[in-house]
Amino acid sequence: MAAEPPRDHNDKNVRAPGTRAMRPRDAATLILYRKSKNTVEVVMGERHAKHAFMPNNWVFPGGRVDGTDWRVRAGTELKPHVAGHLSKAATPARVRALAAAAIRETFEETGLILGVKDPEPGSAVPRNWRDFFATGFAPDFEALDYVYRAITPPYRPRRFNARFFMADADRLANEVIESDGELLDIHWVTIEKALTLPIPRITGVVLRRIEDLVENPPPETSKHKVPLFRYLHGKHLDLEE
Repeated sequence: MAAEPPRDHNDKNVRAPGTRAMRPRDAATLILYRKSKNTVEVVMGERHAKHAFMPNNWVFPGGRVDGTDWRVRAGTELKPHVAGHLSKAATPARVRALAAAAIRETFEETGLILGVKDPEPGSAVPRNWRDFFATGFAPDFEALDYVYRAITPPYRPRRFNARFFMADADRLANEVIESDGELLDIHWVTIEKALTLPIPRITGVVLRRIEDLVENPPPETSKHKVPLFRYLHGKHLDLEE
């Protein structure tokens, strides 16, 4: 049986006692980073107060996997070790959809293009990808590194099986941030500053991991472990993918 919501939580971010936990939906998040002097900066924005999920929280760009993400062509392919890690809990088709969703959602929410010149200009593209390809670029899967997986606790009214990717800002095809209204006040922020903002628990965990990975990148092999953050037996646990 799924864990019941903590009784000391009395807000709209906790499902009603006695109701069934939702099945987590696939989602993907992209942490764009850059080194600035002795600090690391990432792109973040504030969720609108009217959002049902994590209102007023500062988050990275990202969202649910869309049906079109399964069909979109890419300009480059995932690095073998990245695909290998993702494949431990996803089919090859789902792996590509997760990578695509991270790039698409980031483009929709920030206007930033993680892409390379489209090798097949003029070819048909899925509906939700038309604006992206209209820029002349195709998604750059090779730029992605897979750094974290987190499953929303069962006591939340909305649940996601989220994969967190990171990418160096040097791989971006543009620099101007343009919000679509999904996130407010999107900008580059130092990790030190981000940790002082209203952020979800998992965001703080991932921020610290990003800081470490930028300074101490692991070898590009499938031997290192990718953390899995989930809620089990009444506790938030850091496990392994």
